[in-house]
Amino acid sequence: MGVAIRRASHQLYDAEPRVLDDPIAVPLLRKVYGERLEEAAGTFNERSSLAMRAWMVTRSRYAEDKLAEGVGRGVRQYVLLGAGLDTFAHRNPHDGLRVFEVDHPATQAWKRWLAQESGLPACDGVQSIPVDFERQSLADELAAAGLDAMQPTMFAWLGVVLYLTPAAFRGTVEWIAGFPERSGVVMDYALPRNALPEEEVEGRDLLAARVKSIGEPFQLFFMPE
Repeated sequence: MGVAIRRASHQLYDAEPRVLDDPIAVPLLRKVYGERLEEAAGTFNERSSLAMRAWMVTRSRYAEDKLAEGVGRGVRQYVLLGAGLDTFAHRNPHDGLRVFEVDHPATQAWKRWLAQESGLPACDGVQSIPVDFERQSLADELAAAGLDAMQPTMFAWLGVVLYLTPAAFRGTVEWIAGFPERSGVVMDYALPRNALPEEEVEGRDLLAARVKSIGEPFQLFFMPE
């Protein structure tokens, strides 16, 4: 929800040209979560809000730019690992590109309900694959859904890695590495607390406490090296 609110806020409050043009972001939320959008207007220009919003729309834009480059190399499959409320499938500009959205079953059910409540048209060319990363085989579930592991494929893995165990992360990376030449992956990750700039520590601690309180603690951190 936080990511979707920030993506929508970018459309509503930031000046053009936008980093990420997403005409679905606001309609997806407005009917059910309109109050949350209005609340965001009160803080959208605060430093922490600006930074978080910039990061979230930039990572999506970067992934979609890399996908476009991949399509130019012959990529015809796009897999969003931990898709959340991502809207790319609703605005996919690439003819013949198959989109696979992977997420927890409960998250996917919520997204389908929200799209229906919002009156969005049915989204063709996308398959939703419910997977619990810690308990199910990603490779098996995607193969059953029709993903061709012999074809060049782009993966977007955003906002997921820091919630995983090392074993789940390594297993996924090794699986992605088995895809053929011209494939690619865009992922983000979190620095350990002691590597953060001083001005970011308090915000990280608050966010870490919040996600831990709902049973999804931060677990995995990397240094760029």
